[in-house]
Amino acid sequence: MTGGAAAGSDRRRRPAVLLASRIWAPESAAATFRLGALVHALADHARVRVLTATPPPRLRAAAQEAEPGVEVSRWPVLRDATGYVRGYLPYLSYDLPLALRMLVTPRPDVVVVEPPPTTGAVTRVALGVRGLAGRLRGRRPVPYVYYAADVWSDATASMGAPAPVVTLMRLVETFALRGARDVVAVSDGVADRVRALAGADAPVTVVPNGIDTTVFTPEGDRPEDAPSTPYLVYAGTASEWQGAEIFAEAMRTVVREVPDARLVFLGQGSSWPALERVRAELPPGALELRPLAPAREAAAWQRAAAAALVSVRPGVGYDFAYPTKVIAALACGTPVVFAGPGPAAVDVREHDLGEAVGYDVDEVAAAMVRALRAGRDEAAAARRVAWVREHRSLAATGREAARVVLRGLADLT
Repeated sequence: MTGGAAAGSDRRRRPAVLLASRIWAPESAAATFRLGALVHALADHARVRVLTATPPPRLRAAAQEAEPGVEVSRWPVLRDATGYVRGYLPYLSYDLPLALRMLVTPRPDVVVVEPPPTTGAVTRVALGVRGLAGRLRGRRPVPYVYYAADVWSDATASMGAPAPVVTLMRLVETFALRGARDVVAVSDGVADRVRALAGADAPVTVVPNGIDTTVFTPEGDRPEDAPSTPYLVYAGTASEWQGAEIFAEAMRTVVREVPDARLVFLGQGSSWPALERVRAELPPGALELRPLAPAREAAAWQRAAAAALVSVRPGVGYDFAYPTKVIAALACGTPVVFAGPGPAAVDVREHDLGEAVGYDVDEVAAAMVRALRAGRDEAAAARRVAWVREHRSLAATGREAARVVLRGLADLT
């Protein structure tokens, strides 16, 4: 066999996958866990390259760690005051260079793209341009898979954005979805909305979010600087659709009932200024605001907490969301206090995984007090861990998403 033939055989055996996402490890977010699991599952069957953003300065040392066999290419981007890539200009600072990066990167067999929809639209256009050049060489167009964690145009509309902005976002999102060979949706609700935008026959596969049960475990380190008294933790992004301010507001009542209660926010997001205002009005130390942490550090905070707090603000287009914060906490054995609607609230109630209440300050405060007073129940903690490992293991969800990505390119068994 000639060297060229051998190389061609290797390419068929190990297809090349390109992933485009503004968020990547070591930033701790639902997208990080979801895409990390996908790439881990792909790495045994494909060559994987990630086009992402340079992380915030505090996380750059951790960014040196990489998945074996995965090449990560980073590009500087604009970030908001909390260090998050969020907002029109930050999105453009990632999307516009991405177009050029996609044109000059070695040709992949398939691309995976993560929201926002502008990134999906840029991917469709860039691959279209590459496809025109490829036809001259007899090559087929490069397909892409859109990983739909949510529906951005719905959220934009529900948050009261001007009508022209909503219309533009819906056009961009529809354009991105309709060009995809496959769409991976994280819930049935997202899948239904994707079909409404892209067409009833859109190729959508539902793959629920999962969590890395080798990182988020009940065994392991506790934070050295954690409060000495029982505390509650909110770990992750706090933005408009989560409405995490409700937990800070509830602390006004909680500290009257449990004077030494502590609430730790570990994250970032647009709610941070509101949280800072409430912190100034509470007793010193009652509310701590800490920066986003890598997954292992976040797990340490969650496993030592009396309960983890998770919320979905109703009526803003995310009622069908299933925050990964829920399963991250449960995987550590920690109960969840969930405020708001959605499938996660149903699971918490039906499987006795904590307490699910309405998005109401008084209801939330009462649930927080009960969690602080409950104490650690090891049998209940073990049951929560077992539930996650059976239903929401990230390894299983990563393999399922990888099957979709490699469909028609390779057999993933």
